[in-house]
Amino acid sequence: MIAEYLAAYDTQLRGTVEVVHAVDVVALGPLILADFDGGRGFISGRDLDGADANGLRGLVDAALAHFASRPGIWSVEWKTRSHDHAPGLHDALLERGFAPEEPESIMIGEASLLAQDVALPDGVELRRARTDDEVLAMERMQGEVFADPDWRSRAEATIRRLREDESMQLWTAVAAGEVVSAGRLEPVDGTDFAGLWGGATRPEWRGRGIYRALTAERARAALAQGKRYLQSDSTEFSRPILERSGLVKVSSTTPYVWTPPLG
Repeated sequence: MIAEYLAAYDTQLRGTVEVVHAVDVVALGPLILADFDGGRGFISGRDLDGADANGLRGLVDAALAHFASRPGIWSVEWKTRSHDHAPGLHDALLERGFAPEEPESIMIGEASLLAQDVALPDGVELRRARTDDEVLAMERMQGEVFADPDWRSRAEATIRRLREDESMQLWTAVAAGEVVSAGRLEPVDGTDFAGLWGGATRPEWRGRGIYRALTAERARAALAQGKRYLQSDSTEFSRPILERSGLVKVSSTTPYVWTPPLG
């Protein structure tokens, strides 16, 4: 099962499909370099053409030179996967100023396994966020949970994208008019997958089944759009919840982030 899921992930979810919503995309050998709304750069690639350590250092230098020449880019993420053969990439990234963030588990499973009935605490209601105000409230909560000072720029980018992409769905759990948990569903065109992203729950509301209920609602929405698999890059908080619902860890991913020097 794990081998089947991982093969589907590598075949269907890597490459140009990762940057379909970018504002600009450039190929650099085996890499894809993309600019996203809000000044975010992104680097990925399905394979590295058998590059050795010296070759990888050259790719890192060329990718950095590309983004350093792009005005308005304030952060660049190089997305790595633990099952890739990339000798020396970790050291090359560190030497050039990339900082690794916490690894996340790549989770995959059948959407039907997650589309369960989950009881909500009294007073909690699931809602789909559609208006600008609802999106802002959702993103504000996520920004607070993740200590993200740039949450407003991300919210504005989400609002713009929501106007263009009707397949993306934003779901919230609301109690007494306050968003207490949220997450989005992103069906991937031309694939069997939909992604579960942005899951966050306020600390005081955790452990009460709210995130599982939101996940189940998104699974039903994915099935309605003809998607078989759900995929998530999960923190250690959300991974056990998804495992209990039937998703399995197939690999891990670590983002390395570079910030242009000031001045």
